[in-house]
Amino acid sequence: MAFINSTEAASNYQQLEKMSIEQILYNINQEDKLVPIAVEKALPAIQKAIKAIVQKMKLGGRLFYIGAGTSGRLGVLDASECPPTFGVQKNMVIGVIAGGSKALQQAVENAEDNLQQGWNDLQQHSISNKDVVVGIAASGTTTYVIEALKICNHNNITTVSICCNTQAPISAVANYPIEVIVGPEFVTGSTRMKSGTAQKMVLNMISTACMIQLGRIEGSSMVHMQLTNKKLVDRGVKMLMQKLFITDADVAKSLLLKYGNVKKAMMAYQQ
Repeated sequence: MAFINSTEAASNYQQLEKMSIEQILYNINQEDKLVPIAVEKALPAIQKAIKAIVQKMKLGGRLFYIGAGTSGRLGVLDASECPPTFGVQKNMVIGVIAGGSKALQQAVENAEDNLQQGWNDLQQHSISNKDVVVGIAASGTTTYVIEALKICNHNNITTVSICCNTQAPISAVANYPIEVIVGPEFVTGSTRMKSGTAQKMVLNMISTACMIQLGRIEGSSMVHMQLTNKKLVDRGVKMLMQKLFITDADVAKSLLLKYGNVKKAMMAYQQ
């Protein structure tokens, strides 16, 4: 099957400016309903990628996300949420975006067209063949990401790709390609919409499944979460009370704050 650039195809809806707010919202919602179905079709590919990532991480490797624009921002977002959610070091999952931190808030001109910069940015983190790099590109044609994956392959670094087009160029260079075909966007070419939602769902799956496999979740509880605010402290207190059958919330809170997270508090209490 040939490459089909459906993310740039014309919207199934025309004259959007003549729609009422009700019509706009209804039609966007109709399109959004297609995303989880598309993700479901990609589950076998996602599973293969996660198995490869977990294997590397269990041996001490790191997980990198690399992308440009919306795709890059989504990667940085997912990476930044791993330390507080799973209690891992901040350099265990790393998000790299074309144009650097400035690009998180505004577009950086031509950042995604640089042939060498993606690899240069990865090298800033002393990347090695112990690691895995996930290239994220809605269209599957982003030069910054594709060239970085090519050089990763040359250096025996495991590569994964996430895109939203069939037989995309990025899929041809990744060891573990993931294609989530969501079709044309409601606003033609605006891949921050369905494509962005699909990418976010896949990234959620990758990081969450990996962390569960690495023992960072028990039951369904974030026992390694960082206690960065009152809500999370309260959640941790409830976990301890439930898991250790402690009836006094003050006792549980004192234990939690002493040891810094639920898991460490549980282990200390049970010794």
